[in-house]
Amino acid sequence: MKDRYKKFVYEDERGTSIEVNASKGRTLKVLEGADGELIIREMNDDKAKFIPKIYLNYADPPILDGYKHVCGEWNNGFVIERISDGSQFVWIPVGSLDSDGTLDGEHFSEKFGRRNYRNYNFSDSGYHEPLECELLEQLESVKKYGGFYISRYNISKNSEGQPQSVKGVKPCRSINFNDTKEAAATIENNEAVKSHLTFGAEYDSVLAWFIKSGAKTLKEIAEGSSQCGNYRYSAIEIVKTGSHEEWRTNNIYDLAGNVRELTQEKFGSLYYVIRGGNCYSHGFIFPVAYRSCYDPERINPNDDYSDLSFRAVLCIK
Repeated sequence: MKDRYKKFVYEDERGTSIEVNASKGRTLKVLEGADGELIIREMNDDKAKFIPKIYLNYADPPILDGYKHVCGEWNNGFVIERISDGSQFVWIPVGSLDSDGTLDGEHFSEKFGRRNYRNYNFSDSGYHEPLECELLEQLESVKKYGGFYISRYNISKNSEGQPQSVKGVKPCRSINFNDTKEAAATIENNEAVKSHLTFGAEYDSVLAWFIKSGAKTLKEIAEGSSQCGNYRYSAIEIVKTGSHEEWRTNNIYDLAGNVRELTQEKFGSLYYVIRGGNCYSHGFIFPVAYRSCYDPERINPNDDYSDLSFRAVLCIK
């Protein structure tokens, strides 16, 4: 009996201590919750991939080197701007969200993750997103900082062909997935921060924040987004980024309408996932949460992907 439990003692900086016993074969971990509370969690010793669910600093967004804060607060759109070219990014406070997202497509218990607002098939053969490489790095970053930055505007290119996130220009449009992914990755690539093409977990975390903050309703996200962006009722043409203030939500422009957005989420083995609708479609048929598919290996030159654009997300080291 004496080996049945493992004793664990935690002492804080004031010398206050607590003593807890763990079942044999298990380890206790002490974590700090989002509101500063102490969390003691028992886990199996063999779970080497255990990742504690910590979202500490979502209300205190980091301002990156070479950037400045230009407007907004953490709960309504905290915007930073890169000093060198004016590119802007908005903070997504993941730590403030409800735990109703998924990273594996099966368990919906994550603050950071995809949401299934329209009864799609989330499975290995349906819509899925492997938790590896860039997405796994982003998960670690989100747990460390409490959120992430996404481009305020659809990505465009400056006069030198460099990608940027700025107001008042036509967004990039491309049917080549690899070129799109590469362009997103070149926005930031240093020891402190890297950029990448948006994942489904990031896109849906943005939508969850719109709902959580009260900026949009679930119905506006999942059923009808006509009033949230440039759909055919507004102007049947692709317009410049940030053209209308009514298409801004929590300081993010044009997430609904204007252009569809390519992501790194996948459908089956061949297809990548496009989100939302465009200026040629109806917002009640193609709301911002809408998913459609794109096969980069079977592009016909006659196919019209002139409405396809993208955003970039920053991963802070």
